[in-house]
Amino acid sequence: MVGERNLGVALVTGASSGIGQAAAQRLADAGYTVFGTSRRAAALAGQRSFEMLTLDVTSDESVAAAVAEVIRQAGRIDLLVNNAGFGVAPAGAEESSIDQARSVFDTNFLGVVRMTRAVVPHMRHQGRGRIVNIGSVLGFLPMPYGALYAATKHAIEGYSESLDHELRTWGIRVSVIEPAYTKTPFDANFLEPDAKLDAYREAREVVSNRVNEVMATATEPHVVAEVVLKAAIAARPKLRYTAGALASRLQLLRRFAPAGLVDAALRKDLRLDSIPAPRFSNPVLQK
Repeated sequence: MVGERNLGVALVTGASSGIGQAAAQRLADAGYTVFGTSRRAAALAGQRSFEMLTLDVTSDESVAAAVAEVIRQAGRIDLLVNNAGFGVAPAGAEESSIDQARSVFDTNFLGVVRMTRAVVPHMRHQGRGRIVNIGSVLGFLPMPYGALYAATKHAIEGYSESLDHELRTWGIRVSVIEPAYTKTPFDANFLEPDAKLDAYREAREVVSNRVNEVMATATEPHVVAEVVLKAAIAARPKLRYTAGALASRLQLLRRFAPAGLVDAALRKDLRLDSIPAPRFSNPVLQK
C-alpha cells in the first residue's frame, strides 16, 4: 500500500503480528511501499494491506532470498526495521541450556546481523538508508529472571551504536527503539526454559504473576509503531528512542537515580524480596 507520499521502500521483519505488524501498517499508511516478513507469510496471504514475504532470520539463505525479492520487485530498500524475535518465559539464567541460549541469540541478535549484512550493500550503493532496530528497555535496565532476553537486547544496543558511527559516511543512519511492556502475542510465544530447576520454582511463579499483571496495562503496539515512523523520517535521527510513558520513566530512572535506589525499586516491583530464603543443608554455606 502506498500513501499520499512516496517515502521509499521499507522491509519489516516479524510483521505477522504485534509491533512488527503495527509498524509495517503505519509505514504503509505514511507512504512507504512496505514488504513485511514472517516465517508463516503464506498463511497470511491477502490478510495485510502490504505484501508479506516468507523469511526465517536464522537462515542465511532465507535472508538472502527475501532481500533479493524486494530488490527484484522494488529496485531498492530505503528502510530496514529489524523486529523479529522471541523471549524465554521468566526463569533463572541457569534454567536455559546452552542450546537454548544459542537459539535465542540466533534469532534476536544474529537475525539483526544477518538482515543488516544483506541490506547494507544496497543502501551503500544508493547513498542513503535507515535501519531501525526494535530493542527494549531491558537493553539498558536488565530484568531478573529474563537474563537471556536482556542480553540479546544489550547486544542490539551495542551493535546499533557502533553501526551508526560506521555507516554515516554512506548516508545511512541507525536507531534503536526501546519499548517497555507491550500488548502483543509475544508473551504467548514465550519459550519455556528447557532446564528447569526446583530451586527457582517460587521465583518463576512470583515474577511470572507480576509480568502478567503489568501486561494488562501495557503499551499498545501502535505507540511503538509511531516511534518507528518518527525515527525513520527524522531529518536528524537519534540513536535511541523510548516508546511509551513507562519506557521514558525507566530511562530517566536508570540515568539519574542512584544505583542502589534502582536496584531496590526493581526488586520491589518484581516482588523478589517476598521469595523465601533457601535453607542450606551444608553448614559451611550458612556462614
